[in-house]
Amino acid sequence: MKPVSATLAFTVAAIGIATYSTMDVLMKGLSIASGAYSAVLWRSVAGVVLLGPVFVARRRPWPGRAALRLHALRGATAGISVVLFFWGLARVPMAQGVALTFLAPLIALYFAAALLGETIRRGAILGSIVASAGVLVIAAGEVQAHASTAHVLGSIAIFAASIFYAYSLILLRQQAQVADPLEVALFTSIVLGALLLIGAPWFSGLPTVAQWPQIGAAAVLGSVSAMALAWAYGRAEAQVLAPVEYTAFLWSALLGWWVFGETVSLYTTLGAALIIAGCVAAVRGHAAPAPQTEAAA
Repeated sequence: MKPVSATLAFTVAAIGIATYSTMDVLMKGLSIASGAYSAVLWRSVAGVVLLGPVFVARRRPWPGRAALRLHALRGATAGISVVLFFWGLARVPMAQGVALTFLAPLIALYFAAALLGETIRRGAILGSIVASAGVLVIAAGEVQAHASTAHVLGSIAIFAASIFYAYSLILLRQQAQVADPLEVALFTSIVLGALLLIGAPWFSGLPTVAQWPQIGAAAVLGSVSAMALAWAYGRAEAQVLAPVEYTAFLWSALLGWWVFGETVSLYTTLGAALIIAGCVAAVRGHAAPAPQTEAAA
């Protein structure tokens, strides 16, 4: 794999986050109208239809056993994460929902310790305390605003989604070592779509004609974002790219205000700042080796 500068990898990842934030707007609208399960299912199907022909036309070899195992595992993990996230996002302001996902890079450090044998540094423990204070501040904002039950459940769902997303970040880094960005994006959509189709008769319905353009646009944006992030994570360490996740807060605040008329409370802003500070403190000076897969070892 040809080496690139950390700046280029960071820039590509930033584009991926901006693209994903735009997709969030479409997916929130679809989730409100038809439910998160249905929105994620049909976006995944559209993603397969979009990327499948490109994969075949390029005559790419079929993934090996190690790559298929990673694709299946990350597809399932990402599936749980994304359904929980969009279910919650349909019930809370975008900026608040995205702020809670910022816990993922911090949680990923603990997954790396458990799965990759990395040492949990003192900075990670301190960062955890600071980030936890940020979550409590956001929760205090909900109490102060007398948030509805749906609002509280939405926040809990997004918090749970961040845990699964953290694990998917570890898997993404491993995927990027054995597969190119197109393969990663395609097989994630294949696995996710196949799993969701199992429950479709009970939890989903067919989209309306008016919804298909939104689904198609979400699939395009999601695929571009997935390939950009896979490309970046394949060429730079997670510690270099982790801060780029925080740019999503600015995008979500702007797009949430523009499209849904949402405002960002002082509690959410302060909580997000504490979470970001905690994550920065946790990864500062951390120089862990890239995760290795069986194929890469």
